[in-house]
Amino acid sequence: MATKKPKKQKTFRDIEEINLEDRAEIGDRGQLYIKIPFKLTEKQNDLIDVIQNEKTNIVFIEGCAGVGKTFLAVLGSLKLYNLDSTKEQILYIRSIAESADKSIGALPGTLKEKTAPFIAPLLDKLEQLVSPEKIKEMFTSKEIEFAPINFLRGADWKDKIVILDEAQGLSLKELETVITRLGKNSKLIICGDSRQSDIGHKSGFGKMMEHFASCIESAKWGLEFFKFTSDDIVRSPFLKFIIEEIDKMKLNTFSK
Repeated sequence: MATKKPKKQKTFRDIEEINLEDRAEIGDRGQLYIKIPFKLTEKQNDLIDVIQNEKTNIVFIEGCAGVGKTFLAVLGSLKLYNLDSTKEQILYIRSIAESADKSIGALPGTLKEKTAPFIAPLLDKLEQLVSPEKIKEMFTSKEIEFAPINFLRGADWKDKIVILDEAQGLSLKELETVITRLGKNSKLIICGDSRQSDIGHKSGFGKMMEHFASCIESAKWGLEFFKFTSDDIVRSPFLKFIIEEIDKMKLNTFSK
């Protein structure tokens, strides 16, 4: 029997060959061809609708591993990019091992080399939705871009769709820095899982989401909130079993 050849990971290598300091001119853009690899649930479709809604300014997405937070954020951003020609860029930012309160200067290599591992989740989702050629084209023209948390101070996001991933790794101060960058005609999608925080009680994600969710003025200002549970896990039945059993283990530990 012939063995199946492993999938060639060419997209990331192609992206690495791009000089991200050079910006290509962006002409009249056509519609992106987006191929969704599986049928979305009703709840997932509701989230996509909220992301595309012109009245939505910020979306908080809370959920455990496997519910598709990053995938839905990227899909919603691409669909919105198709829908709204005034949006000039999809910007992907995330917490990294050494975030805004710390330095990444000790890591070896150039800034591009230091941050390359953290762009992998974005590339993984893009590869599921659009062609490798289109991914490379959009990175070259900076229609899609990655930025580390460390360099956000002083930024003013206009005409952007911004995805903040792994938000549970940010303090309240860092989240404030991100949210206050939001400018004219921009939308912010914040993804996080409080159970996976590497900074424990210092995480500001859950606190900020709960505060704004309880504020009666939030809807008026275009803040939306989506909370997924283990029932919404789509990655695999096995992962759903693992998550639910871990929850039981934690509950038994805390009850003793």
